[in-house]
Amino acid sequence: MDGCLIDIAKFIADYGIKFCYENKIDYHIKEEEYDEAKALGISGENAEKFWNTYLEYYATQYPARDFASEVIRKLRENHEVYIVTARNEEGLPPEAYGKMQAMVKKWLEDNKIEYDGIVFTQGSKLPYCLENKIDIMVEDSPRNIADIATKIPVLCFNNPYNKEVAGENITRVYSWYDVLAKT
Repeated sequence: MDGCLIDIAKFIADYGIKFCYENKIDYHIKEEEYDEAKALGISGENAEKFWNTYLEYYATQYPARDFASEVIRKLRENHEVYIVTARNEEGLPPEAYGKMQAMVKKWLEDNKIEYDGIVFTQGSKLPYCLENKIDIMVEDSPRNIADIATKIPVLCFNNPYNKEVAGENITRVYSWYDVLAKT
């Protein structure tokens, strides 16, 4: 979801800088970093405070990428679509614990994103992809792209933090219509 259905890099820049400004925290943007603490150049403790402040808004109200709903609806005409997400309960603030799956499903519904199945993962997504017979994956995480591409073709959703990702079984995409064109 994050990085593919949602522009998490933009969210972290916009809301992370706001958070740092309001809390008088020095920040140093590093777009090439995937981890939000490293991307903002802040401590893990401050990154946790950032998510404690903005997670519920991000998970329930932040908008989907342009055309995600439209393209996924078109993809479902000839393909099954599974959402394979690392959004799980690990590391959530206490008030969000036990609610993430419901928030994800509600966000998908609110953003009119249709799917045939949803899988909440921990660790590598590859075993979940193999178990669910995923034959092509749209992914943004550099680590997951490299791992999944060993067995399954990956459409690498372009983000500042995955610019260096390339290789066999990896095709870069720049928008949801690019996903449609390359499937």
